[in-house]
Amino acid sequence: MDTSYSNLFNPLYISHFLFLLFLASSCLHTSTHFCFCLVDGVPSTGKKREVRFSVLNRISRIPLEGFLLGRVAIAVNGKGFRDPHSYVWWDELAYYEESYLWGKINPSLLSLKYLNYLDLSYNDFNGIHIPKFFGELKSLRYLNISHASFSGEIPPSLGNLSKLNYLDIDMSSSYYATTMHSKSLNWLSHLSSLKYLNLNGVNLSSTGVPNVLHHVNLLPSLLELHLSNCLIDSNPLSVHDLSNNSFNTSSFPSWLFNLTSLRKLDLSQNSFHGRIPRVIGNMCKLKFLSLSGNEFYGEKIEEFWGSLSNCPNNTIALESLDLSSCGLEGQLPDSLGMLTSLQHLNLENLLLWGSIPEYIGNLSSLKTLDLSSNIMNGSIPESLGKLSELVKLDLSWNSWEGILTEAHFINLTRLKAISISSELEEKPMSLVLNVTYDWVSPFKLHTLNMRDCRVGHGFWVLLQSQTELVYVSLRNTFISGSISEEWLSKISSQVKLLDLSYNNFSGRLPLQLKFPKLSRINLGHNQLEGPLPIWPTNASFLDLQRNLFSGPIPSNLDQLMPKLAHLDVSENHLNGTIPLSICKVKGMEVILLRNNQLFGEFPQRWSLWSIIFSIDVSHNNLSGNIQSSMGIPSSLENFKVNNNNFGGEIIFSLQNGTELIILNLGHNKFTGNIPLWLGSKLSRLIVLQLRFNLLSGHIPHHFCNLFYLRVLDLSHNNFSGTIPKCLKNTTSFSIDVVIFDTYNGQTTIESKGKELEYRDDQLISWGNMIDLSSNNFEGEIPEQVGSTVELNTLNLSMNRLTGEIPSSIGKLRWLETLDLSHNQLSGHIPQNFSSLTSLSHLNLSYNNLIGNIPSGNQLQTLDDPSIYEGNPLLCGAPLSTVCPGDDTRSRQTFTSEDQFFDMFWFYVGMALGFIIGFWAVCGTLVLKKSWRHAYFKFFDNVKEKVALIIALKVACWQGRL
Repeated sequence: MDTSYSNLFNPLYISHFLFLLFLASSCLHTSTHFCFCLVDGVPSTGKKREVRFSVLNRISRIPLEGFLLGRVAIAVNGKGFRDPHSYVWWDELAYYEESYLWGKINPSLLSLKYLNYLDLSYNDFNGIHIPKFFGELKSLRYLNISHASFSGEIPPSLGNLSKLNYLDIDMSSSYYATTMHSKSLNWLSHLSSLKYLNLNGVNLSSTGVPNVLHHVNLLPSLLELHLSNCLIDSNPLSVHDLSNNSFNTSSFPSWLFNLTSLRKLDLSQNSFHGRIPRVIGNMCKLKFLSLSGNEFYGEKIEEFWGSLSNCPNNTIALESLDLSSCGLEGQLPDSLGMLTSLQHLNLENLLLWGSIPEYIGNLSSLKTLDLSSNIMNGSIPESLGKLSELVKLDLSWNSWEGILTEAHFINLTRLKAISISSELEEKPMSLVLNVTYDWVSPFKLHTLNMRDCRVGHGFWVLLQSQTELVYVSLRNTFISGSISEEWLSKISSQVKLLDLSYNNFSGRLPLQLKFPKLSRINLGHNQLEGPLPIWPTNASFLDLQRNLFSGPIPSNLDQLMPKLAHLDVSENHLNGTIPLSICKVKGMEVILLRNNQLFGEFPQRWSLWSIIFSIDVSHNNLSGNIQSSMGIPSSLENFKVNNNNFGGEIIFSLQNGTELIILNLGHNKFTGNIPLWLGSKLSRLIVLQLRFNLLSGHIPHHFCNLFYLRVLDLSHNNFSGTIPKCLKNTTSFSIDVVIFDTYNGQTTIESKGKELEYRDDQLISWGNMIDLSSNNFEGEIPEQVGSTVELNTLNLSMNRLTGEIPSSIGKLRWLETLDLSHNQLSGHIPQNFSSLTSLSHLNLSYNNLIGNIPSGNQLQTLDDPSIYEGNPLLCGAPLSTVCPGDDTRSRQTFTSEDQFFDMFWFYVGMALGFIIGFWAVCGTLVLKKSWRHAYFKFFDNVKEKVALIIALKVACWQGRL
């Protein structure tokens, strides 16, 4: 017996069939029309279900009008069907994932002669073609096969569905996006009843713009068209979606501006550039306009806004305007206030400057305003407080000035989210937010983001009344005092983000609170004290760095914060040992414990971590040997244990860290040789610091495989042998490096004659250094060191190097620090050292150098004689030793003291000469009356003679004329 027939006698199958008939009967209409819904009536077995249509032969005589195999179904007579514009949340989609239908679609569907609604959306037909027989379902008014994993060409037979009102073949989120295609759209022009068409993600590149436009214009009833991501050049209506296409032309399609009845126009994420056509202002019925993600660089926003005034009597219907990230620049014009119907305005990431115009207060319908990521540096007007419908205000990443008072918020009764921050992170604006202590805010915020501005204490008092906060960020706002336990308890039940970092908060924090929804806590860079506030929570991010917390790290950390991924308690006063509970937090990714007073041995059970990225326990009192049994995951990028008392050899398991970028073992007591695998396994290293240890031996040849290395610091060890010639290979100083997203760690390096501290991200992008000082290296400095053209620090001091200084060092135009002191170098200083224009620190002392010291350019400023001391055969400035044959120098040798006194007496002589000369002339005229009269009489005579000569000459010229 056929399997499909045998299943009919299965009790479970019969119960399902009866249930389906019940659904059909429940859809009964007065005109005895039915719908058939094969949706989630059958309990999911966790497997995909194949579409079987054998049952349709039994019900073909039922006048079905709806057959829905999608996710959500209520249908009768074409009315009450799922709203095609409704939104389905992703968590709902996840619920339905295991109910996907798949397999082949049987032609027995043609038995449903009365079918006018067919929905196969959100299934998985695994790339099969759309059945051609769909074109024979001539009663169809609604066909939805979107997101169902069809592929291939759209069958032209769909053109037979002359009654079709709604066609949705959206492929935009499908794995088979753009594999669905249509060589010709001739079939489309036959759908004379079509009102809604969605071909998002369908490849229409071979169809051509004229073909698309021609057939779309032949659809008299079409109201809404979606052609997003269709790889076409252009197309046209009431709703018009042309986003995410790859237009071959830089200008707008000319036909677009003839659609004066257009309601919605989405041209986002295309390649348009140049000028925005002014005729766009003629679309007076337009309610939604998006030009975001284009390239109108140099276009003035004032001119664009002026074009919007083309409508008669300024009757502009625009409700939503999105110009974000499209390159417009300029100042917001006063005409901004004429868009009185505007509800959503997005001007994010443009090149806007200046202030917000006062006329912003005219936008009485405005609900969301986004001016973030611009360079606006003016004031925020009080008229902003008139926007009584405003729900979301984003003014972040600008440079605002002035004062915000309660007048700016007086009528914002619906406000739920506000964000204001500086254009440059951690650089405060001159904006002050201040309200009176007794002011009662008219709003209840869910999101508050105030960063890098000065918040008065009155606002901090006001904040205590905001008990519905979910996201709180008051970073770098100059707030001081204690954090109210009462306020924390009021928001503890719903708050998800709490960032009060970079302020002056002090005192202790309550430990008994619970934050069930809190996911991110940042209280770093304050003056908080007491034990660590490890609140029971599901937080994944905890930053308490740079405070005054003391005591041990809780031994039950894994129980209090089981989902913790980022822990930063660095630069506090914590003591005790590193608890094993840290090892039990399986999702830990970053752990930063640097600059504390932790002691004891390094935990050996960290092998539980499989995705850890950063470990920094530097600057503590940890001791003992790090065992090779410690598991190092391949994901590890940063490993810092420097400035402790660790001993033993470099652990073998570090070779598993194939993604390591920063390795710092400096300032410990590690012994032995550099392992061979360090150069072959850790090929992604950018920063390697082994300074101040007891390491010995030669630099292994495999070291030359570290092509990305930017910082190489082996100083203050017992290394010996020669400096490898392949150092030019081991550094990426002459090639580009991909900058990785690291945490805000710090590294100390010796440069310019002193120890300097740099952020890791700075060191990775800027640091180019080799420091092999204070070892036992011997032989010559390899000529190849000059190939590292971007090197800015070279320190080979305190070794046993011999031979001459390579002239190739003079080619290192970015070199800032050069220290070759305390070696046995000989010969002349290369004359091309004068080409080192960036050099600010030089030390060649205590060698066997001879000859004239080069001069010129930057070397003129390095006039400290100690740079060259200990080289008795050197001569020339700044040394007092005169070079043989230097006659100029022998005739005139100036010390800095001589030059000072010469200049001093020069200015004294000039002042005395002026005084004596002035009084020698003027003084006699004042003191002797007869001389004074004779002096002025002489000038009167000279004046009269000159005037007479001029008059005679003029008269002579006039006579000739």
